[in-house]
Amino acid sequence: MDIIYLRDLKIETVIGIFDWEREIKQTISFDLDMATDIRRAAASDLIDDTLDYKRLSKRIISFVEGSSFQLVETLAERVAAIILDEFGVCWVRVRLDKVGAIRGASGVGVIIERGEKS
Repeated sequence: MDIIYLRDLKIETVIGIFDWEREIKQTISFDLDMATDIRRAAASDLIDDTLDYKRLSKRIISFVEGSSFQLVETLAERVAAIILDEFGVCWVRVRLDKVGAIRGASGVGVIIERGEKS
């Protein structure tokens, strides 16, 4: 299986458990690794034969900007589900970084893998 990836996709959203976090937008950064077979696209050279990462990124940005979860775990799960359910990907790794959440740390977050690699 081949991997199409997206790195450091920064999105502003409401996320967190504290009252002050519910009143502001914070930056979330995503790294996405998505398993798919690119042979057909490589042979045809057509966007319709591959995972359209621009369309995917627009969908994720729209979803995350409109969300207001308390936990990064919930947000990561929902993003993984969108990718698996709407984009025909069989496996995804989502790395979600809540940028600047902990003083002295460059980031904090979760990494989840969902689906099956073929």
